[in-house]
Amino acid sequence: MLVSVDGKISTGDRDALDFDKDIPRIIGAKEGLSQYYDLEKKTDFFSLNSGRVFEKICINKPKRHILKLPVNFVVIDDKPHLTELGVRNLLAKARKLYIVTTNRQHPAFRIMSENLEIIYFSKAIHFKQLFQLLRSKIGILRMTIQSGGTLNAVLLREGLLDHLSLVIAPLLVGGRNTSSLIDGESLHTLGDLKKIKVLKFKKAVVLKHDYLQLIYDIVNR
Repeated sequence: MLVSVDGKISTGDRDALDFDKDIPRIIGAKEGLSQYYDLEKKTDFFSLNSGRVFEKICINKPKRHILKLPVNFVVIDDKPHLTELGVRNLLAKARKLYIVTTNRQHPAFRIMSENLEIIYFSKAIHFKQLFQLLRSKIGILRMTIQSGGTLNAVLLREGLLDHLSLVIAPLLVGGRNTSSLIDGESLHTLGDLKKIKVLKFKKAVVLKHDYLQLIYDIVNR
């Protein structure tokens, strides 16, 4: 994940504001951004993300040319944030696309493709069950998570994240409502402290242009 020094994963609290679009405009931060994309290319062959994140990076807009990647996308999308065009763009981009949804009206249901599989939950998505299904039925042993702060919080608190790789951009963004690495509901009581995850430090890599990569294992007791 790409984060600022104060833990933000976006430049503001509106979808029009986004690291990918905005950091290239910021002198002192734009010079080292390519290092993050180089590291991103080395991630797993399965990548989990949300429809909202793909909507933010304009996947629903017409594309002249889409580069095919050797990556399988697992996309969590209830609202939906993806349009039919967005799903087709992702199909053109991914090796295989898995849409996970509780929405029977999702546009993916209107598309017939060998590279598309819909995983439907009738009420709420049970993420432990989903991950067990991805492992047993599809054979996914490793998967990169690149979602937003709310979904990150759900997966973290359910003990479904094992490792953390952060690329720290030399930025202080601020903003009470700006999404951070882990959002979700705040803790309220001393009993909630059990939801906090301890990290075991593995490695730090000093990158160029004041960027830093930190790697941890997540302790799931």
